[in-house]
Amino acid sequence: MRRWFNTTGHCQADIHYMLSPSSRLPDLKQLIEQRNYFVIHAPRQTGKTTAMISLAEELTSSGRYAAVMVSVEVGSAYNNDPGAAEIAILPTWRDTIEDTLPQDLQPPTWNYPEPGQRIRASLRAWAQACKRPIVLLIDEIDSLENDALISFLRQLREGYRGRPKNFPQSIGLIGLRDVRDYKYASGGSKRLNTSSPFNIKVSSITLRNFNAAEVAELYQQHTDDTGQVFTSDAAAMAFDLTQGQPWLVNALAKEIVENMVKETSVTITHEHILKAKEILIARKDTHLDSLAERLQEPRVKAIIEPMLAGLELGNVPSDDIQFVIDLGLCTIDPQGGLRIANPIYREILPRVLTITPMASLPHISPTWLTEEGELNTESLLKAFLKFWRQHGEPLLGTTGYHEVAPHLVLMAFLHRVVNGGGTLEREYAIGNDRMDLCLRYGSTTLGIELKVWRNKKGDPEEEGLEQIDSYLARIEENSGWLVIFDRRSKAPPIQERLSTKTATTKNGRHIAVVRA
Repeated sequence: MRRWFNTTGHCQADIHYMLSPSSRLPDLKQLIEQRNYFVIHAPRQTGKTTAMISLAEELTSSGRYAAVMVSVEVGSAYNNDPGAAEIAILPTWRDTIEDTLPQDLQPPTWNYPEPGQRIRASLRAWAQACKRPIVLLIDEIDSLENDALISFLRQLREGYRGRPKNFPQSIGLIGLRDVRDYKYASGGSKRLNTSSPFNIKVSSITLRNFNAAEVAELYQQHTDDTGQVFTSDAAAMAFDLTQGQPWLVNALAKEIVENMVKETSVTITHEHILKAKEILIARKDTHLDSLAERLQEPRVKAIIEPMLAGLELGNVPSDDIQFVIDLGLCTIDPQGGLRIANPIYREILPRVLTITPMASLPHISPTWLTEEGELNTESLLKAFLKFWRQHGEPLLGTTGYHEVAPHLVLMAFLHRVVNGGGTLEREYAIGNDRMDLCLRYGSTTLGIELKVWRNKKGDPEEEGLEQIDSYLARIEENSGWLVIFDRRSKAPPIQERLSTKTATTKNGRHIAVVRA
């Protein structure tokens, strides 16, 4: 039977390419042997469910445990009624256990006692009847909130001391966040802010992304099955673009082998990976779209907006920083500082924010194209100046990200340009005080640096010329644009300040300096 790259639901070994969970969770079996309870958290679409189902199968197949993964998501409809949540959860658990474990490891008939005791009593009865120690992996734990969550965790804590003969030997809670960030809307608090009432956990483990070798290993499985080769450069490019995020790694390969290059005799190169990246970003599949929706949440905006603007974070609560990390939007750079988790996310976030400005753009004739269909950068600059003079400032109000409103409007304009067959790449980071754009169209590459002149700050032109000089060196170009947006409260009117001139950097690169 042929196998496929999977982007929906958990992987099934008979039809999907997949990696062993042991390599990404190397110490988990030891925790289980020590009869520990633990938490595993990671962003969505990182393979938590697949890894836990595979782990449960391995543990059961070893002959030492009765291991199963269950979910509590159905109880989330009853977050203020613990008894009703229990009644919803336990039958689904029983179905899963019956579908997963052999008959001699399944629980006896559960006789439900009073509300608030049903989870504990049912697990106690199963542990007493089962001939093997039980390992219970509980998925979607942070879908529970309020009284249902508190009751559930307290029942696990109460049964803990009876393990392994009278309660599961080991229990793992699987979700997006650590226990202290589970929601409890009581007394004005939105989070538990403590591991109690699950203070019996011995460890909180983050399921890491694939490393470069694992990406190559996953792609090699396709080569082994079909003979179609992923070059080493293609696998390396996939890792660079995704930083090993499992959904993205699979999505790139799936797009290529199922749509772009169906003939298995064709070798897959890094150019295919780059093209697939653009397709995923433009299509905004469910995974990418769900991340983008988070951009409107105030605690997310408070972090992403200064990152886009190149500003310092300021007084942002540490919980909010951890929140965007847990979502998978950001990560801590090994060299220090918060950054967007991978280059694909770095592209999709500002692109999503330009949707409204793009929808608000007037009709613009492509006067920047030559008769041969090539990009003329001088004509493009004239078209931009005309556009900004007529429409720039009114369009600033089409986005809620005030600090980067001019950046987003300019990018909306440039997207109108590249929709004809080019690409627009972005670089930005906390504290850089700039955004770099690379527009590629046919044989033409244009590097653009965006700077903002803010209140109580000096003219950024000199610093901007040094920065665009360095950026152009990286993309191996000798000319580009430096666009300075004047956002001072006493800035001259647009008709007076909109201008362009030519400057030369210390390394002899020719720069069009645009004041907008």
